[in-house]
Amino acid sequence: MIITPRQLKALYQQACEIELQAFKPGNVSVYADGHDMTVSDFRISAEVSSKPLCNLDYSLGEKIFYAVEATREAVGCNTNLGIILLCAPLIQAASQSKADLNLRQALNQVLAATTLADADWAFKAIILAAPGGLGESDEQDVHNPPTVTLTRAMEIASAKDQIALQYATGYKDIFDFAVLRYNARLSQWRDKNWAAVFLYVELLAQYPDSHIERRHGTKYTEWVAERMRQFLVEFGQTTDLEHIKQRLYCLDTEFKSIGVNPGTTADMTVATTLSVLIEEFLISE
Repeated sequence: MIITPRQLKALYQQACEIELQAFKPGNVSVYADGHDMTVSDFRISAEVSSKPLCNLDYSLGEKIFYAVEATREAVGCNTNLGIILLCAPLIQAASQSKADLNLRQALNQVLAATTLADADWAFKAIILAAPGGLGESDEQDVHNPPTVTLTRAMEIASAKDQIALQYATGYKDIFDFAVLRYNARLSQWRDKNWAAVFLYVELLAQYPDSHIERRHGTKYTEWVAERMRQFLVEFGQTTDLEHIKQRLYCLDTEFKSIGVNPGTTADMTVATTLSVLIEEFLISE
């Protein structure tokens, strides 16, 4: 069953909205704005980026660039570069899926087929988005024209960037950890938004957040992970939502007071949710 661009746009925007509905300490959600960005900024970004991301006539690199450009024109800041970089290959894979391939297999084909032109478009997108703490690199710096494919460029950057690592490993962290944890929490809560909350927490407990480390180095890495592990011990099996919300408000205030924003983990949450939604759609059809 082929997913149409219209259906893909709906799934992508749904994944973005689920992530916004999830109370993610340190990040923007319907419960709390932050870092000079609002929920409205993210909703507008999801809407305007969905069209280029789901345009069948665009290459992978073009999807990334034009989605970033549309976002920049609409909200004037970088709300979703990580989301776009992670979701573009998933959307490309879904649009090319065949009966004999699941999403992960189709994604591996997409990542294996990236080009030098894809890298050039993606580099331009990153410069346009101007993410905080970008810095420079000795090899395949985005400020210079690329000399390798997009996937190879991501492999080079994978040691210091969570999103690049997904390209380099076929989204291993998403499919072998995040999707499994999200589905387990969905079975527990029967609620996509709360499943996303716990996915975000479990990701932070397991993996260092690239956005935090670009801004602060490793100063807060273990501190954040320990906070999330404590949360899971306290609330892993609870059904008391009000108690959970109170704790999340405290954590959110604590994180934002020192400028800790687990933005990459929020991006991973969107990509995981989108993967689940696409796979559910393919199975249902």
